[in-house]
Amino acid sequence: MTDHQAAAMAVLGPGRNRYADPAAWAQLHAELGFELPGDYRAIVDAYAPVRLNGHLYLSHPATERRNLGRWIRQTVRAWSEVDWDDVAPDEDPRLLCGLKSLRFGGDDGLWPLASTDRGETVFLADAGTASAWLLVEDGEGGWTRYDMGFAEWLHRYLVGEDTAGPNSPAFHPGPVELVSLPMAPEDRPAPWYGPDRGM
Repeated sequence: MTDHQAAAMAVLGPGRNRYADPAAWAQLHAELGFELPGDYRAIVDAYAPVRLNGHLYLSHPATERRNLGRWIRQTVRAWSEVDWDDVAPDEDPRLLCGLKSLRFGGDDGLWPLASTDRGETVFLADAGTASAWLLVEDGEGGWTRYDMGFAEWLHRYLVGEDTAGPNSPAFHPGPVELVSLPMAPEDRPAPWYGPDRGM
């Protein structure tokens, strides 16, 4: 069985762990009412705040700018304002993914984990349970269920698989580009690269 966290981190290269802070995670978990998955926390601690391969953004709970908790709250609020009764059946995640109801946040709601500049949002479903899975909105009203953890989804994203529905790869050959996101007005994005992948 593949260790997807190790596989994803091998593709990304050594983490920098600039903001790793158990207290920040504990505070965020207290606010959310559950613990985010361990593979997600390990990847965020190792690399975030970061942009991966020009598209995928990960925030961190210990930073003022690009703060994960604030982003989660804002994203939950925005998605909660959608009138799901007016959504066409072919764009309704309840029908597409077999959901009994659709909520964002709360005990049985969807929780955002990551987003892209292509409009995609990665949500955690069944949060805080061993059976948690991912639901990805493609930025255009399409939804796809992925019965896997975040590390497996990220590994598949990095190697160019469809991770936001059909025909959605965001593959870039060569080493993965990671860009540290500015934490102060005078900062500039700082790129670095993962190991050579022979691609």
